Amino acid sequence: MSETPFVMPGVTAHLTIGDGKAADAIDFYKAAFGATEQTRHLADDGARIMHAHLVINDGPLMLNDHFHEMAGGEPAPPPASVTLHLEVEDADRWWDRALAAGAAIRFPIDNQFWGARYGQVTDPFGHVWSIGGPVKT
Repeated sequence: MSETPFVMPGVTAHLTIGDGKAADAIDFYKAAFGATEQTRHLADDGARIMHAHLVINDGPLMLNDHFHEMAGGEPAPPPASVTLHLEVEDADRWWDRALAAGAAIRFPIDNQFWGARYGQVTDPFGHVWSIGGPVKT
């Protein structure tokens, strides 16, 4: 893991992972989407991830475990109604890798009327990902 700061232009997704499973999420994103881990900072308890920074498809993704003590004692909220999109050269290769890692099909991949190959999966932590690329002929 690099300790070199990473400049993040634009908007960066920052996911909160419930049930103390941020480390599992990192492992999933590595297997499913080829993520590389840039940094991981543990909380004082040594068990939970306070902050992690990944890079997927050349874009940043930040995540952390939910800290109920920093949220008024509330449990982790369910993932918000957001879709994280990956635009890639070979959508089927990324699709197959995500399914093999444990993603569930939400919207089957296919050539779409708007001229792209596109589908959606849900990761094991409830976050929706879309995968798109050139039409497959």
